[in-house]
Amino acid sequence: MLIDEDVLLDAGTGIGDLALDDLRSIRHVFLTHAHLDHIAGLPLLIDSIFEEEFVTPVTVYGRQETLEAVKAHLFNDVIWPDFAELPSPDNPMLRYKVCNPGDTVAIDHREFHAVDVLHSVPSLGYTVQNSGGVFAVSGDTKTNSTLWPVLNACSDLKVLVIEVSFPDEQESLANMAGHYCPSTMCRDLERLKHEPDIWLTGMKPGEEERILSQVIAAAPDKHIRMLSRGTVITV
Repeated sequence: MLIDEDVLLDAGTGIGDLALDDLRSIRHVFLTHAHLDHIAGLPLLIDSIFEEEFVTPVTVYGRQETLEAVKAHLFNDVIWPDFAELPSPDNPMLRYKVCNPGDTVAIDHREFHAVDVLHSVPSLGYTVQNSGGVFAVSGDTKTNSTLWPVLNACSDLKVLVIEVSFPDEQESLANMAGHYCPSTMCRDLERLKHEPDIWLTGMKPGEEERILSQVIAAAPDKHIRMLSRGTVITV
């Protein structure tokens, strides 16, 4: 998800939808976790915009475990060049910054707040505050007790992007994999004190319509839509 012109939330294959001029403006990447569908585009992003005489490096934020995985398995001079050493170790194009649950990173007029969520690997969700309100992203998660108090504390929560990966028929698999299905997600939504626009994401290919219909049936009073390529959300 591209926020304004300079920030990405995760760096999956959706990067391929952006023009090169769009990529050149990106200078901050907040990772939810280290699974491939959330980091696959990061090496190609850095390579595409690399310049020896760059002005501002790209900073990648995430949990310590996430950043260690990216360093060990992506930018390791085997799978891809280590841009944290290029063009020089003293002045690299790629920099890492640990962002723990509860941390807030201020970038210009926006505040990015990291929230602990419950997935199969250490993961984060994020809230993004600007003058227009709060935009929240769950990241990959299953039923948890950490996300909802943070969202309820946001009096101006306007948008919630939440993952729901499996249909209800695969609830056991969803729970083992650390994901929501419609019934578990909607039970957690009952904890939410606000009425933001809710956008669903992370649905397994081919299951989108079934999952969407199950969510709407379980939460008919909520304003729920499916996030798709090219969607623009304004806060």
